[in-house]
Amino acid sequence: MFKRKADRKQENPGTEGLEPYRQRYRWVMLVLVWLLYFVFGVVTASVAPLITPILKDLGISYSQMGIILGSWPLTYIVVATMAGALMDRWGIRKSVFVGIIIVGLSDILRYFANGFGTMLLCVALFGLGGPMISIGCPKVVAVWFHGKERGTAAGAYMTGNWLGALTAYSTANSLVMPITGYSWRLTFVIFSLLPFAVALLWWWLARDIKTPEATGSVSIARVFTDLIRVRTVQMVLIMGFFLFAVTHGFNEWLPKLLETGGLPPVIAGFAASIPLLIGIPAVFVIPRLAAPHLRGRVITLSSLGLAIAMLVVATQSGLPLVMGLGLYGLSFPSIMPILMLVLMDMSEVGSKYMGSAAGMFFCVAEVGGFAGPFLMGIIKDWTGGFFAGAAFLAVLALALAAMALFLKIRHPVTVKAQ
Repeated sequence: MFKRKADRKQENPGTEGLEPYRQRYRWVMLVLVWLLYFVFGVVTASVAPLITPILKDLGISYSQMGIILGSWPLTYIVVATMAGALMDRWGIRKSVFVGIIIVGLSDILRYFANGFGTMLLCVALFGLGGPMISIGCPKVVAVWFHGKERGTAAGAYMTGNWLGALTAYSTANSLVMPITGYSWRLTFVIFSLLPFAVALLWWWLARDIKTPEATGSVSIARVFTDLIRVRTVQMVLIMGFFLFAVTHGFNEWLPKLLETGGLPPVIAGFAASIPLLIGIPAVFVIPRLAAPHLRGRVITLSSLGLAIAMLVVATQSGLPLVMGLGLYGLSFPSIMPILMLVLMDMSEVGSKYMGSAAGMFFCVAEVGGFAGPFLMGIIKDWTGGFFAGAAFLAVLALALAAMALFLKIRHPVTVKAQ
């Protein structure tokens, strides 16, 4: 009988006769998805700066830690495709709320880990909730924003991820660990408070936009089949695989790589934050300025920068190391939002099937997200250093650069409903 104001409005999204992308409330939604991606970044990056005490306390190897770091992308693969399709049908608000609660549980349950198996399960749990956020955010942008504003919105909410990771890297060893008496377990508990707080805010303020396409009887299998036949979609999926293998593999091990190079844990955490700090303005500006016909070239240049930067960071110290970290920060943040914009702007995807398309993207990409950290850990155990792993990821970055040269924006036949 009595409904929240937000609930009443979401039942009538055409408030004041305006389309979603003409309503002022779109900026509230953008702030909410920024907060979602901020806590997403905090939780995904919270393990990396704590690897040293976790290895010591749980008595696990680098290979086992590589499996742990790659476990949530592996879980993510199972959930992502169906999560995107169901979100298209059920709405964003409830789906994302459940997702962010699971993300918070993944972080807080790490307090109880007593070995490789339990830590693996706790981190893997993130992969059950994470898809609702990383698929829901571009879905929100596709529904609430239009035209050139999409580039601005896509870049803006992505900064939340980088700032969240920066927060985890820079505060874990310098601030939170001292507060908790150098307990990595309590550090996870403190970080977990953020997703639970954002979950409450999202539940209270978020709105769904119901469209005829979302409520119609569309075969999920047919949508997937028609989308996967599009050559541009195929290329974006493969490029996502390479991108996630490179960035997950390097980002997850970066603090430990810097520690191995001689930096104390606190300094290594701050140094690992340099790419994220530089990446925040890059991810905000580059997707907006990159014209559609130039997006492939931007990805190519960024991927070449990735390859060079990783080799420099793995081999240098002092000023060259700082410059390598800076180049890495300029290179990797803009690739992901540009790939999302390519999907959003395709006539057969758009806002109608962005959830399904994003689900397919993350399903394939997170295979790379698992393989990158896992292979880095194995190579570290085999060789005793991180250079060989960084060189392997550099080769993958070069493959990504080559593929981007052939990326074309096409607008074939719209996906048909049954």
